[in-house]
Amino acid sequence: MTPHTATLIGLSAILMWSLLAVLTVRTGTIPPFQLAAMTFAIGAVAAGTGWILRPGAIRALRQPPLVWVVGVGGLFGYHALYFLALRLAPPAEAGLLNYLWPLLIVLFSSALPGERLKLHHLGGALLGLAGTALLLVGNGAALDQAHWPGLAAAFVAAFVWATYSVLSRRLKAVPTDAVAGFCLATAALAALVHGAIETTVWPQSLSEWLAIVALGIGPVGAAFYAWDIGMKRGDIRVLGAASYATPLLSTGFLILAGYSRPTASLALAALLIAGGGLLAAKNMLLRRS
Repeated sequence: MTPHTATLIGLSAILMWSLLAVLTVRTGTIPPFQLAAMTFAIGAVAAGTGWILRPGAIRALRQPPLVWVVGVGGLFGYHALYFLALRLAPPAEAGLLNYLWPLLIVLFSSALPGERLKLHHLGGALLGLAGTALLLVGNGAALDQAHWPGLAAAFVAAFVWATYSVLSRRLKAVPTDAVAGFCLATAALAALVHGAIETTVWPQSLSEWLAIVALGIGPVGAAFYAWDIGMKRGDIRVLGAASYATPLLSTGFLILAGYSRPTASLALAALLIAGGGLLAAKNMLLRRS
């Protein structure tokens, strides 16, 4: 697989994650850790069914403890902190800090062997960050000291996901099939937390069940496998900068579904985010044959 193809596969994860908000709204009032347990379990099972045709793929689960710490710590740690942030701070503020992770990925990537952080990568990341900030501030985000615990959780979550993503590059020899095991372990941990602090609420309609299945197959399933391929074999700096498209696309899907409305700040954010992504991807778009 060429780096260009791997980068495109990684970009598909960004598209799937942009559906996370609208699909989550469709799930009704299911508690966050219960929803995480259900959707991660679906993602693990969906990946496992592919092993019927590739029985040898299950050997990918035989990994050293460090690999499991990175994989499960990244998936569960990020989502646990993000859900905590949503409990303790308004979503706009939490999202503003949480979406520091694309910029952190671009910056952290400079520490990887054979990688160099150039001005157009940094410039694209900063443009994307400015667009994300404008998008969220335009939706009413404002810092409040009363929300500091939640904002701190969102900030740490950004570091956890960026660290997991960049360390995936260092663990390039680990097969992507191992992500199924990480998802299954994450589902188990989420179920334990759910049982300890939440009250179980089951879906009340067919549409809610369909939304849960869609989440498990896409944003909380296939997206992690696509991201793993992109991080290990693609252009990590392009993927980091392009990740700023996630809040923009997410807002667009919410508008189409009737959960939000278009604004002037959204249009300007679109220009900043798209421009940042194109700037960071300059080498890939203009590469010589």
